[in-house]
Amino acid sequence: MKPTRFIDLVPHIVLIVGVLVFAYPIYVTLIGSTWDSGTIGRGGLPLWPGGEGVDNYAQAWAGEAGARAKYTPVRTMMLNSLIMALAIALGKIAISILSAYAVAFFRFPLRMAFFWLIFITLMLPVEVRIIPTYKVVADLGLINTYAGLAIPLIASATATLLFRQFFLTIPDELLEAAKIDGAGPVRFFIDVVLPLSRTNIAALFVILFIYGWNQYLWPLLVTSSGDMETIVTGITKMIGTGESANDWNLIMATTVLAMLPPVAVVVFMQRWFVKGLVDSEK
Repeated sequence: MKPTRFIDLVPHIVLIVGVLVFAYPIYVTLIGSTWDSGTIGRGGLPLWPGGEGVDNYAQAWAGEAGARAKYTPVRTMMLNSLIMALAIALGKIAISILSAYAVAFFRFPLRMAFFWLIFITLMLPVEVRIIPTYKVVADLGLINTYAGLAIPLIASATATLLFRQFFLTIPDELLEAAKIDGAGPVRFFIDVVLPLSRTNIAALFVILFIYGWNQYLWPLLVTSSGDMETIVTGITKMIGTGESANDWNLIMATTVLAMLPPVAVVVFMQRWFVKGLVDSEK
């Protein structure tokens, strides 16, 4: 019995060690946001909270000048990131669910050819097509705009593939029953397909929101104004070229604030997220 009990404990031990490894940097960031920049700069950061937390967060939120530099207010950067993340998540879901619905339920020439063309784009990351995409956005005058931040990123082959695979599991009897009742394609989509897809939509929303929130390279290219900076690019710009040139207390406070929206989305939508990933009941 003893060897069996020890073997049963191994997964828990591994999980606990993994949590500690990943949580420690977050803990250090949280603690660092409560001390002054001098304490952090000297490399003597304690492992317990300091007394500067309220001032650091208020200063970062308002965008007041730090000891060494002045930064874009966190409230502005978080608003920009929130708008971009919501636009990307909702746009990807809307486009993907409609394209998957067309591929799964309609019969038209070259249907599978179009689907495979969409699927092939999975092999083309943003970095490969970023130069022509930037040229198009610049020609359309979308630099330093929310449209320029979100529109080039709203197409998603992954979400289209996932929705299509789900739609293929919908019984044909539902489609036949809808036809008998006189429901057209739009009515069938609204009354049958969307309600059945709500858990999948919720799961994808969580994933795509975090994807949009964490974008770095594209916002860095299409924004040159501080008023349009996102939180991820803003944190990067707050870090100077040398250790002594940084207000680490404000950087860490900004980092903690940047983690709150994604964490909140995961926490509030956790039940739907898990159900959308594992539930096979239709």
